[in-house]
Amino acid sequence: MIEINAKLLRDQSAVFMCGEVVECLIDFIHPSLPEHKISQSNSDILENLAWATVQLHCYCNASMNDRTGNDVAASRNVGGTTSLNASNQLKGEVLQSTEPKILFCDLRLSPGEAKQFLYRETVPLNTPPTYRGIRVKYYYKITIATQRLGSSVQALNIPIRVLPLPLPQSDLDEAITLNDESNEDLAPNNPFLEKRRPPSRIEYALHYLRGVTARRRPNFFMITNKWGKVGRFCLFKSAYKLGEDIVATIDFSCGTVKCVQLSVTLQCEEIELKAPAPGAVVAKVGDETVATEAGASEPNSTQPNGVGSSELERKKCISRVTNYSKHHEVCLGMLQTQVILPIPLHVTPTFRTDLVEVSWRLHFQFVTSTNPELSSESLIDRSAENEDELEWVAPTDIAIETMIWSLPITIYPTAPLQIPQPCGEYKLHIK
Repeated sequence: MIEINAKLLRDQSAVFMCGEVVECLIDFIHPSLPEHKISQSNSDILENLAWATVQLHCYCNASMNDRTGNDVAASRNVGGTTSLNASNQLKGEVLQSTEPKILFCDLRLSPGEAKQFLYRETVPLNTPPTYRGIRVKYYYKITIATQRLGSSVQALNIPIRVLPLPLPQSDLDEAITLNDESNEDLAPNNPFLEKRRPPSRIEYALHYLRGVTARRRPNFFMITNKWGKVGRFCLFKSAYKLGEDIVATIDFSCGTVKCVQLSVTLQCEEIELKAPAPGAVVAKVGDETVATEAGASEPNSTQPNGVGSSELERKKCISRVTNYSKHHEVCLGMLQTQVILPIPLHVTPTFRTDLVEVSWRLHFQFVTSTNPELSSESLIDRSAENEDELEWVAPTDIAIETMIWSLPITIYPTAPLQIPQPCGEYKLHIK
């Protein structure tokens, strides 16, 4: 019997960013024979493994009926495909895999002997993050495959979580990131000091992440309906990291319409992306994309600024929403209130692939009323009539209106070491 033990060197957190190095210790152990057992031949003493390889696989499990097998196969990277894929009975298609690394060939272990190997691999940059959505799922596995003489191929899978690499999206963001560096480069050069090495891609991404999520630029939104002003909403920033709290304030003192109830929900929106049907004509009308087919027109969602012509050929179809943190409050009679929504560490930041687009938003529900019994003027009139005693009884029924509003926000990843996700030891017994 051969026992395979695998464990990540970073055991306190099995979370990595794209472009980061993954290190894994792999032990092949031949347990000692029981004392009462006497070996009859040399085959009872030595265990022989023909080969062993290690790969990092990215799997995509998409349950889309309109997604054909040819489209899935076209998006796969078959450069690192080996025969061990047949032994992995995992759900989904292999979206991308690294080149297989051979640990050994023809390994013989005597009872009580063990061999240890160190596997190092860089997570590819052009792969999606780990995401477990409703219709689309992306997940990563470190696959350790080996074969014993006379037996089938067996594999040991180690799951890891991958976060997207935050990089500047424009020249302005890159310039701000470079200007945030210290002024050590402006100091006179000292020939006796070692030159600083340039920052790595991961260090540069973390530096940009700290800068883009630390900027506080309050944004004010006046909330109104057809009856007048409801209040003023203040969001201190629009970019957040995983694990942060979304803090905002709402001022009702400037409103002319009473807000009876308030509900704010942090929502994740999953949008399936697909190409237009054959024969469809894609055009852009104002800020909307319209796909026309056989005389029918179908409006699409607003395209962001700077989107290329290839993006106009896509059509957003089904959108699914998942709720996370929620703030609910009865705010009748309040002048101000605050909203605090924590962002969970286990969710996936904002990203987009050929299959799906994942975005985040704050979903508001304002319950307003124009009932005259709730106005402050009626209370003033009653207090003037009887200054000694003032008793206000809430009305039994009031006419209300519900107003819905969604505010998009951007969620970035955080440093992998700040996400507590311990990785245990994985074992495989080959008999």
